[in-house]
Amino acid sequence: MRSLLSFLLLPLLVIGGPTPPDWHFVQNGTTGIIALEAIVVSPTLAILFDRVQNDPLQIKGHGAWGVLWDFETNKATPLDLRSDTFCASGGHLSNGSMISVGGQDVESPYTEPDTDGRMTIRVFEPCTNPSGTGCTVFEDPNTLHLATTRWYPSSLRIFDGSLMVVGGMHELQPFYNVDPVNSFEFFPKKDGGVPRPSPFLERSLPVNLFPRVFALPDGKVFMIANNQSIIYDIEAGTETRLPDLPNGVRITNPFDGTATLLPLSPPHFIPEVLVCGGTNTSDTIPPEEMSSQDPASDQCSRITLTPEGIAKGWVVERMLEGRVLLEMILMPDGKVLIINGAQTGYSAYNTTKDPIGQSNADHPAFTPVLYTPDAPLGSRFSNQGMPASDIARLYHSSVTLTPSGNIFLAGSNPNSGIVNDTLFHSEFRVEFLNPPYMGVARPALRNVPAIIPFNHAFTVPVDIPAGINTAKMQVALIDLGFSSHSFHSSSRLVFMNAVLARDRKSVTITTPPNNRIFPPGPGYIFLTIDGVTSVGAQVIIGDAKAPPVKDQGIPLHF
Repeated sequence: MRSLLSFLLLPLLVIGGPTPPDWHFVQNGTTGIIALEAIVVSPTLAILFDRVQNDPLQIKGHGAWGVLWDFETNKATPLDLRSDTFCASGGHLSNGSMISVGGQDVESPYTEPDTDGRMTIRVFEPCTNPSGTGCTVFEDPNTLHLATTRWYPSSLRIFDGSLMVVGGMHELQPFYNVDPVNSFEFFPKKDGGVPRPSPFLERSLPVNLFPRVFALPDGKVFMIANNQSIIYDIEAGTETRLPDLPNGVRITNPFDGTATLLPLSPPHFIPEVLVCGGTNTSDTIPPEEMSSQDPASDQCSRITLTPEGIAKGWVVERMLEGRVLLEMILMPDGKVLIINGAQTGYSAYNTTKDPIGQSNADHPAFTPVLYTPDAPLGSRFSNQGMPASDIARLYHSSVTLTPSGNIFLAGSNPNSGIVNDTLFHSEFRVEFLNPPYMGVARPALRNVPAIIPFNHAFTVPVDIPAGINTAKMQVALIDLGFSSHSFHSSSRLVFMNAVLARDRKSVTITTPPNNRIFPPGPGYIFLTIDGVTSVGAQVIIGDAKAPPVKDQGIPLHF
């Protein structure tokens, strides 16, 4: 039966001409830890986090659980961490600092020097050394911490440059969220440090871990958990209920689908959210009655977050195959890369009636898919020209767009510890998925300012290779986000107006109108001409001050 199902669930191919694959995977390096969380912190560095366990990379005589990954050398340098970062979240503040929040309690037998991570706030200040020399994570759990314990939370950079921390659970639970943290809080603290209760999180139990949260262009926050959605007004403290996802599809942990805010474009910056994958399984079924062979959902649901779009509700589309544990990456040209995951099963490990080894999921989805948001409905998904990986990226994997414009993939460990003798073993290999433009002459932005105000036009030199048609030019400002558990917290793409000089030697770019269109803080500017994308230029949009910051730029009326 499993052989037949494996055959039926082979990646579907879009029928087309004999165009050879022009994307390609490259394996390069090993992480030394399980990269279950990833965030880019400079043009050359990313931070990867794991749990406290017997990872092969060592620091001070014990296994490391955090590293700086160097994109130039493809090597990992261990970070000296105090608290357990397992299943935490994070993001950047308006001043460029990286913040990691939450984690898990200490777990035997690897308790030294580990401390309880559930309330921990970790700070990585902007690092100017390309190799990360001298750059460290600061922790002081006694003085710098959340208001309550949070494991499996989400986080989001909001309009004042601070971090909103959403949901989670208090104590270790094997599958469903039966010890929930049904509240929001902020860093730096708001409300006197008292968390805000959330009826939404309470309603969406028991499948509401790592809620999918997005900052909207008016400053409000869109949230999805289980099959439910709301708009939350931070300033008024109110929730507005929206339509449930169609057909009973559930998309948050432990039924991990994924979601993304689609690219925002001037002049109106109309927000649309795309939600893909997950499962149709009821959240009333005990996990021991579920199967690793239960098909994942192939449903994508899309909604426009205007009064007219909300009244219309969700529009259903279908992926090329069902996926759970997938992620979506915003590409600089506005397309969405769907990658990783499995075609059957669930998140977590060793709780279904028939795990594969310990994995609750099976039948890895090896072939990425591109989604074109502005293509006609029914023709938006394609894997034509896409290669297939030979590495299963299942539970506890991570992925991110890099400043170079390719895609970094690492991790996968649907096991209770480091396991090397099973089909879905602990994965330390790193892959890069290189788009076609990585192998051709590329345009380049020069001398981009490090700090740029909102609603500001600036002109920079540009190098454009001969033969590139400049009729179609896009300039994207991207928050690369924080990857963990099938979701990219704070991921965001805003297209900016840009005018190329007649001599093709400079370009004038206008930044987003205000700090609600793009929350103030770090981003990367990518120039795409004729489908060929530049290396990203690192910037801070706004005044680069520590949060909370005042409104900046000019208001737009929605």
